[in-house]
Formats: sequence, structure tokens, C-alpha cells
Amino acid sequence: MPKDKKKEEVTEVEHVDRNISSFSQISHLIDAEIITRLSLSHNKLTVVPPNIADLISLQSLNLWNNQIEELPPSISSLPKLRILNVGMNKLTKLPKGFGSFSELEILDLTYNNLSERSLPGNFFFMQTLRALYLGDNDFEMLPGDVENLINLQILVLRENDLLTLPKELGKLTRLRELHIQGNRLAMIPPELGNLELVGSKQVLRLEHNPFIPRIQDQFDENGAAGVWAHIRTDDYRYFFGRQEPSSTPVPPKRNKEKKVSRKGIQQA
Repeated sequence: MPKDKKKEEVTEVEHVDRNISSFSQISHLIDAEIITRLSLSHNKLTVVPPNIADLISLQSLNLWNNQIEELPPSISSLPKLRILNVGMNKLTKLPKGFGSFSELEILDLTYNNLSERSLPGNFFFMQTLRALYLGDNDFEMLPGDVENLINLQILVLRENDLLTLPKELGKLTRLRELHIQGNRLAMIPPELGNLELVGSKQVLRLEHNPFIPRIQDQFDENGAAGVWAHIRTDDYRYFFGRQEPSSTPVPPKRNKEKKVSRKGIQQA
């Protein structure tokens, strides 16, 4: 019985803000076959070892606020992983095959240095994904492959450098939260009007974008609901279809010096 009790206790390991710089410092605490939850947020990790894939029962991995610059390709072979949080790190790219997770539901990549060039070809093919957090990165565009995230309910793209949104976003019919505030968006594709994002159970954030006057006027008068009603009109569809890509001046990039110092920013 004591042995069984001990195993039960180590199914979850939480070592937060312990000055840990290497997984080897906690390896003695981990039974690779039974651990289901591992939280090492607010430490000084720089590397995730390839043998992370040995944690075959792991369902939740939280590495928020470390100094990780890259992830091993083996991480996407974790068979039961449902929650992966690697926000507030120093990632500039994701490993080849990263989209191979079979059970992943929540992926947090907030506060990194990722862009559309950072993503492997299969990134948007995680059909189990329900929430994707890409805020505070360096995206200027989002590939149309995003349409393959058929079960996505939450998409956070705030505080990037987005100049456009793909019309394919309008195919994500289960989406209930869309955060696109703080980008460089002048217009919104009318196809996004297919999404039900206005209501007491939905969240639509649009503020702090250099929208063209007809969108900004709607936002100033009636908020996000006004914008959504407008992009659903035949008038807007006609207007949007007549716009040449080069007709709208490219807004300047936002000042991201705030990303240099991330101390004091707590996990949402």
C-alpha cells in the first residue's frame, strides 16, 4: 500500500519559481510512465530534452515564463498531451512535425518571437485543438490552412503585426472567441461575418487597429457588434471585393520594446 500511495502522489509534479535551469534537477521526482501533469513555470529552463517523449501518460505540460529557445521534435509524439503551455519564452521557431499531436486541446504560445515563418507545414492540422493562443508574437499574416482547425473555439492573435486575416477563418464555425486587437488591420474579410462572435457567450476584440474609416466609424458608434453587422452587408462585400491589395497604405509596425522586459507579467 505505501508504494501505491507514493506512486499516486507523483502523478503530478509542480515546481514553480524554484530557479530550475535543467530537467535533470527534477528527474528523480518523475516516474515517466505515470506522471500526468508537470508544471515548471517561472523557472530558468533553456532546453526541453528529447526524452520528454518518455512521459507517455502526460496530459498537461506548463513551461510558462522560462528561457526556452527551441523545442525538440519529439514533444509532438506525447500520446496523451491535452494542454501545452510554452508562453513567455524565447521561441523563434517550432520544430518540424509540431502539428502531429494526437490529443492536444489547448496550446499557449503567447509572448514569444514567432511568425508565420516559424511554423511547420502541419501546424494547422491539429483537429483536436479547441484553444490557440498566439498573442504577443510577430505574425504579419496567418496561412489559410487555419481552416483545418475545425474544432477551434478560442483564437487569440492580439498584439501581433497582422496586416490581413485569411478569409478561411470564416470556416471555423465553432469559434466563439476571436482576439485580434492591437494589430495592423485596415479591413476584415467579409467571410468572417459567417462567424457567430457577437453575444453574451461570445468574445470579439477588435480595438487598436488602423481600420479604414467605414469600419472605424462603426466601431466608434456601436463597438464590435456594429463592425460585425457592417461586414455582413452586401455593400461591404462589394466594397471589399473592389479593393486592390496595394490601395491601402501599409501601417507601420508597433513598438514592441515592451517585449524585452517581461518581468512582472503574470499568466492570464
